[in-house]
Amino acid sequence: MIDVQTYTHLLSHPNNLKEEQVLELKLALKEYPYFQSARALYLKGLNNQDSFRYNNELKVTAAHTNDRSVLFDFITSKSFEKKEAIDHQIAGEIPQKTSKDKEEKSEISLPSEESIQLGKPLSFSTNEKYSFQEWLQLATQKPIERKEEKNQKKIENKFDLIDKFIQNNPKIVPANKGEKIQIEIPKNKPDKSLMTETLASVYLEQKKFSKAIKAYEILSLKYPEKNGFFADQIRKIRILQKNRS
Repeated sequence: MIDVQTYTHLLSHPNNLKEEQVLELKLALKEYPYFQSARALYLKGLNNQDSFRYNNELKVTAAHTNDRSVLFDFITSKSFEKKEAIDHQIAGEIPQKTSKDKEEKSEISLPSEESIQLGKPLSFSTNEKYSFQEWLQLATQKPIERKEEKNQKKIENKFDLIDKFIQNNPKIVPANKGEKIQIEIPKNKPDKSLMTETLASVYLEQKKFSKAIKAYEILSLKYPEKNGFFADQIRKIRILQKNRS
């Protein structure tokens, strides 16, 4: 286990995290899942390593965080994004490719998940709150809520609804005979101004390939200078989508 002095130092200098310390933090979180500062350090350690575990751990951290705006401020801070070169990998991460692996890879023409950067740690900027919220909305993890609190909220909500109903004293006005009522349902169209490469990556991570393709199509119109890259991503996603079906 990390001693108190070392732990205090790492809180102030998270870029100094070593591989074995990241593993120790992981073990500590299994025993103490609500240890917030340890979660923050572990997340930072995975980000330093460009670990494929980072994106899933971000969902888990969000599930254990009451105020997700604090989490967003943390992962978009300059100190969080700052990384130092790490010579070794965390145990259990993807092993280094040998020359034989590289030769075999060159013979494969089909795009892989790696080629479209699936599993790469998501990097949100300070003006991408929508992308972050979309990531959490699509995430499988949900905020943890204790049973007692949940039941109490249900009871309070029921009483609130009854009080509101009595206060408003609603009356039903009958419609005229033969009168046709038309209800317009607004179409759910993506806001192009909110579309970013990070949001496209979010859709990719969630395997929402159709949304990812649409995102890259919008981005190609917003940033014509990167048309080649976006078109290449769309092509790879469509092939990957076809192979999965």
